Amino acid sequence: MQIDTQKDTNISAAPPKKSLSPWAIARKKFVQNKLAMISFIFLVIVGIISFLAPYITTADITRVNIADMSLEPSSKHWLGTDKSGRDVFTRLIYGGRISLLVGLSCTIFVIFIGTLIGSVAGYFGGAVDNLLMRFTDFILNFPFLVFVIVINAIFFGKVSGLWVLIAVISFLYWGGIARIVRSKILAEKENEYITAAISIGCSPAKVIVKHLLPNVLSTIIVQATITFASMIVIESALSYLGFGVPQETPSWGNMLNSANEPDVLQYKLWIWMPPALIITMTILSINFIGEGLKDAFNPKSRR
Repeated sequence: MQIDTQKDTNISAAPPKKSLSPWAIARKKFVQNKLAMISFIFLVIVGIISFLAPYITTADITRVNIADMSLEPSSKHWLGTDKSGRDVFTRLIYGGRISLLVGLSCTIFVIFIGTLIGSVAGYFGGAVDNLLMRFTDFILNFPFLVFVIVINAIFFGKVSGLWVLIAVISFLYWGGIARIVRSKILAEKENEYITAAISIGCSPAKVIVKHLLPNVLSTIIVQATITFASMIVIESALSYLGFGVPQETPSWGNMLNSANEPDVLQYKLWIWMPPALIITMTILSINFIGEGLKDAFNPKSRR
């Protein structure tokens, strides 16, 4: 009987197991997702190589070399040369700087604008909500490609074409994010802690920033990864059509544009295959990361 009492005392004296925060649980679940982690490591490696391009290669990315036109891959040119004699590997890693920069910059602006308009519309409701959502509808129905072509024609040669492209894409792409954030804010603001915060005199800005947005941040993060992938696809498509990054600036889309000839597509695969493959693998990696984040922030998932 004495032994049993001692056991009961030891059990009752054991410290309670520390519970993990939702963010710690999400981080643990994401790390356990092997496909998402491999994709994340691949994306980090691509980003590091791209932004360290000047230290990796010293080849000129713009100089035309007639003697080296359309050379096959060799020890001198790892991925061969294009029809202008420029090293494909050099243009590939320099092009990654531009494509990733455009994708990341556009994602930041799109998420910021969409979150701002969506949170304000969802919190205030009424006339403010109607006005902002009608403006959002106008943006969503705006002819994207036509606007990009017109803006490029107006500002060509006057300002940096790269930042014009970023501004145009960001201005026309935030509508979907705004609608998602608005719906989450509408559902979240019905909770009692929001009513309590309002009743003690918290300003609308404080309620939105300190109470509402932290509770919808997981949704915003997941949408940011999806947007990042979409931005890279849009930049590549527009550059391939000749309406994106200026032709003198190397990007993955411009590399595909310069290979848009039947002879190159059929017989000189080394010119267009590397940018096509890196675009595909980068988009897949970002999508896998997005799926991993969605699973990590889902409280019903078990991994």
